[in-house]
Amino acid sequence: MRVLQIGAGGVGAAAAAIAARRGFFTSWTVADYSLSRASRVVAAVNDPRFVAAQVDASSATEVRDLAAGATHVFNAVDPRFVMSIFDGAFAAGADYLDMAMSLSEPHPTAPYSSTGVVLGAAQFATESLWQEAGRLALVGIGVEPGLSDIFARYAADELFSSISEIGVRDGANLVVDGHTFAPSFSIWTTIEECLNPPVIYEKERGWFTTEPFSEPEVFDFPEGIGPVECVNVEHEEVLLIPRWVDAERVTFKYGLGAEFISVLRTLHVLGLDSTAPIRVGDVSVAPRDVVAACLPDPASLGPRMRGKTCAGTWVRGVGVDGAPREVYLYHVVDNEWSMREYGHQAVVWQTAVNPVVALELLSEGAWSGSGVLGPEAFPPRPFLDLLVAYGSPWAMR
Repeated sequence: MRVLQIGAGGVGAAAAAIAARRGFFTSWTVADYSLSRASRVVAAVNDPRFVAAQVDASSATEVRDLAAGATHVFNAVDPRFVMSIFDGAFAAGADYLDMAMSLSEPHPTAPYSSTGVVLGAAQFATESLWQEAGRLALVGIGVEPGLSDIFARYAADELFSSISEIGVRDGANLVVDGHTFAPSFSIWTTIEECLNPPVIYEKERGWFTTEPFSEPEVFDFPEGIGPVECVNVEHEEVLLIPRWVDAERVTFKYGLGAEFISVLRTLHVLGLDSTAPIRVGDVSVAPRDVVAACLPDPASLGPRMRGKTCAGTWVRGVGVDGAPREVYLYHVVDNEWSMREYGHQAVVWQTAVNPVVALELLSEGAWSGSGVLGPEAFPPRPFLDLLVAYGSPWAMR
């Protein structure tokens, strides 16, 4: 396997560090718009299989040219570049993986009740092309989406005879010393997820939307994290899970907290969440890019961060024995552990480990397929077993 990874930010750096401990690939190119950043990632892993390269992720042509000879293109940048990397990988004859799908567009007249262009629509529109070519685009294979979707498929296969609701729930008790507001993940992606109309799925109604931060509930997270208020946000699982798993309802709720929600609402009121460039003096700049530039790089927060992050899938329905059943399948990463073992903070490490596990499964043939497929399309047990072998166990409550 010859991997081209595009993106050398926090998640990309963690993915390289994780992959360097495995033997399933022959070469791994780390490419970024900044060659120096890609070179730092390669220097940190200190492995001759890794090389650095420069690429403009917004150019499908540059991606195609760089991907010549690669078997798999692994997209580790934020979702505004999904389609150029996705198209470039196809043009190069490579398979493709990402952790976030093509962007959505709200309904033009009823954004808080009806879907417009949903997450991943542009990718799924090309499914027949990937099938005809016998090639695989594995979309949404981070932690959420990704591991959360695999938990949903595992529950459907092994734990339930019928499912009333699958609810992905994400929460943490992470604290960043010295910062009153320091998101542990890309603020660009966080704004996109949290301020877009959240999508909900119901079998009788299909996909529909609500207002941001709707349906607040307190969810008690395991391993000492405790109760966290969670709210609806837009996320890929709601669009992916119903394609392969039979459930009456699918939701995604994120444990943001009142202060975090207040900051996001303020950004929205001031127009600072906009991606449309505005003129400031002699330059044009997107307000959201200014916000991102003012905040600390999530990859740099690890030494000042403490606590745990939890990603999981809450499933309710009827068990295989015919009795009512309710489980929470989850994965917790302690920042102290991820920093000590890999030198990367918990949130980016938890995201990065999953595409690396998936690549190893694809290399050995435990996972295979063609078309545009989500994690739910594959048998869950090989993934969950290999995740444990990577030293990162999952659990069920």
